[in-house]
Amino acid sequence: MKARDIMTKNVVSVTPDCSIADMAAKMQKFRVSGLPVINAGGALVGVVTEGDCLRRAETGTETKRSGWRSFLASPETLAGDYVRSHGRKVADVMTRDLITIGEDTDIDEIVHLMEKHQIKRLPVVRDNAVIGIVSRANLVQTLAGLARGAGPVREDDAVICENVRAELRKLPWMGIEFVTPTVKDGIVDLWGSFTAYQQDEAAVVAAENVPGVKEVRNHLAWVDPISGLVVYSPDDKDQCLPAEPVS
Repeated sequence: MKARDIMTKNVVSVTPDCSIADMAAKMQKFRVSGLPVINAGGALVGVVTEGDCLRRAETGTETKRSGWRSFLASPETLAGDYVRSHGRKVADVMTRDLITIGEDTDIDEIVHLMEKHQIKRLPVVRDNAVIGIVSRANLVQTLAGLARGAGPVREDDAVICENVRAELRKLPWMGIEFVTPTVKDGIVDLWGSFTAYQQDEAAVVAAENVPGVKEVRNHLAWVDPISGLVVYSPDDKDQCLPAEPVS
């Protein structure tokens, strides 16, 4: 199984000049914990995550060093701490040392990189342009689908999955950036979330109309856009699966 078989293709991103406030609002809106940073030329230049925003002056959590620790710290370290805690733009806090993968990267290599570098997501790039992202949530979703039986994703399953994505893209009111399909033996699992009445039912109907689909399983969680309350699908009442579609 390759990165292209499990990655989220509808990638939400920010620019280096995006304000910290707008970046945080976008994370909340799309319910993700990390975003790739794309410059004006379309190239990947960084990644910003929740972890990059933990030490902020606004919340009183900036790094505070005692007298002797401040004395031992280099001017470069102190300056860097100040920029990360007081900076107003994504460029001030983002991680620039990037670890990326290609669409043909094997899933075992993806897991190895996540474990080795203690990261939760990997941008999938082609010619330095982001074409997808693989998060731990994608791996959990894939595992859940494969748990029905051993074996890799078959070519016809990959075609069905792409056709389901295409069918969902025909529904502009659907919010497909929140929905990730996986397919095993012609059975489609829909993961992610929806925010409006019957959006999940519409997604199921769209998937059912794709040739080769034998069954559609609805794992979509309802998220109240005002309160943030999450209500999981009745099919998942005995499991705790992530509602977040992308990291």
